[in-house]
Amino acid sequence: LAQFADNSVAALYASHVLEHLSYQGKVQAALAEWFRVLVPGGTAMIAVPDMEMLCRLYLHPGHTAEQRFEIMRVMFGGQLTPFDFHAVGLNLELLSLYLLNAGFQDIARVESFGLFKDFSEAKLGTIPVSLNVTATKPKA
Repeated sequence: LAQFADNSVAALYASHVLEHLSYQGKVQAALAEWFRVLVPGGTAMIAVPDMEMLCRLYLHPGHTAEQRFEIMRVMFGGQLTPFDFHAVGLNLELLSLYLLNAGFQDIARVESFGLFKDFSEAKLGTIPVSLNVTATKPKA
């Protein structure tokens, strides 16, 4: 985001991006950069695989091996390209900690952003598999 000035973006949308970054500094660096470009009062809309829900689904006794395989692919990435691997698993608690540490506030889970029909809307059966969160940069 180097081409964007500090405090120049009103809203940021990142669907299934953070899970591809290492928790050894890369997630923190991305959130710091998002925070930098957002205007005070600006909103980040972030979707990641909901690791907590995926673990529950994976362990559900009613699922077949094929269903568990599909759940595993959401957890660890489709792995069809070198860029389709997941490096971190997040639930609301962990993502909130990362966001708070980056300076965000007013962190809230939302069912949908209502913007696109992308993977933030994905379901396994009737169960949403994305953790969709909004967070705000303080006004000052």
